[in-house]
Amino acid sequence: MDYKSILQIALRLISSPARAWEEIRLQTEPRRVFTAFVYPMIGLCGLSVFIGTLVDYGWGGPQSFQLAMTRCCAVAVALFGGYFLAAWLINAFCTRFLHRPSDLPGIWQFSGYALVVLFLLRIILGILPDFQIIALLLQFYTLYIVWEGSRALLDIVEADRLRFTLVSTLLLILCPWLIEWVFNELTVLLN
Repeated sequence: MDYKSILQIALRLISSPARAWEEIRLQTEPRRVFTAFVYPMIGLCGLSVFIGTLVDYGWGGPQSFQLAMTRCCAVAVALFGGYFLAAWLINAFCTRFLHRPSDLPGIWQFSGYALVVLFLLRIILGILPDFQIIALLLQFYTLYIVWEGSRALLDIVEADRLRFTLVSTLLLILCPWLIEWVFNELTVLLN
């Protein structure tokens, strides 16, 4: 995996979303988003949470390693499941309420790149968990990235663009959070 290109894509989406979405639109294979962006970013998020937990709780003893692994798994499962759940729900929203044909590969591509802010915030919060409040505010930058992507990548008509942007942003933010919450509650319950 080429982490340099992944970082370049992420920085382009953050700094100039309109231009980045036009470049993404030129990709011929929408499913390439899995191996080119989403899976490596989920891996980096899990790794940062793992390292951050070990730094916070120390390296000595199996309890700190177990806690680090549990948190790493929670983040990986939440981001992986949240990504696919959000993409599926966005596709269902588009077909039902916007009367668009089902385009799950296109929505996978859109959702994967639209999660860039959450991926980067999770990487930073894994190592620096004290920035939780700032991250809570910064995640709403996803709204602007989704706004630009809805026009450039999915060709959402102007009349439906605001509604699509609001629903998609909420789904992209809430689905990973909900899955992580369920995972953590089940972990506590089953221990």
